[in-house]
Amino acid sequence: MTLDHESDGGAFAAGAFGLIVLRTDLTMEPELAPIFAGLGLYHARIPNAPDITPATLAAMAEALPGTAALLPPEVGVVGYGCTSGATVIGPERVAALVRGAHPQAQVTDPLSAVIAACAHLGVRRPGFVTPYVAEVSAAMRARLEEAGLTIAGFGSFEEGEDRAVAAIAERSTLAAIRAVAEMAPCDAVFVSCTNLRGLGIVEAAESATGVPVLTSNLALAWHMLTLAGLPTAGRAPGRLFAS
Repeated sequence: MTLDHESDGGAFAAGAFGLIVLRTDLTMEPELAPIFAGLGLYHARIPNAPDITPATLAAMAEALPGTAALLPPEVGVVGYGCTSGATVIGPERVAALVRGAHPQAQVTDPLSAVIAACAHLGVRRPGFVTPYVAEVSAAMRARLEEAGLTIAGFGSFEEGEDRAVAAIAERSTLAAIRAVAEMAPCDAVFVSCTNLRGLGIVEAAESATGVPVLTSNLALAWHMLTLAGLPTAGRAPGRLFAS
């Protein structure tokens, strides 16, 4: 027997998003899933080395086109989920490599997203928290300063192994945010790395510091939704999603 059926457009009817996730990332998907509830969020994993260095980050460029091609053609916005990778490869090159497979898609990454979020919130002097070794943190700081931001306080866990970053307790990140905010006057704190958990402590961190707290995952999700022209209010904790 042939059954009748009707179409409602599918899970992606309200919006289709592509997410390129590092093989070693254990945090981004659980944090972004509730933010994109009711929308189509489709993942593809990109090979990467477990150690975080400029050389290993740059090597991801070779795999970006093939990884992007694994995403369904319906995606209208694609996020490359690596803040440090976007720093080393360059946001413009990341976008060009992704658009080789999805020429009509808008492309973003956490570095571009946090710069856009700072502009949206009027942030000029962010505090800066990273989990990276000094060379990677310095490169990212330079990118932020090139975008017109002045880094106030800075601190890093100086962890060179990506899976170890995913295991850093949120209470440690909360303490780091408070310590960096106390170093110098700032109008926000940026917590970098999609593998560093922060979704659960954003509101506590904002309450403790009195300024917006932007994590890589929050900024990326906000920017992807914004590029799609969708409302963001209430989809995630923190002032960025309340603005």
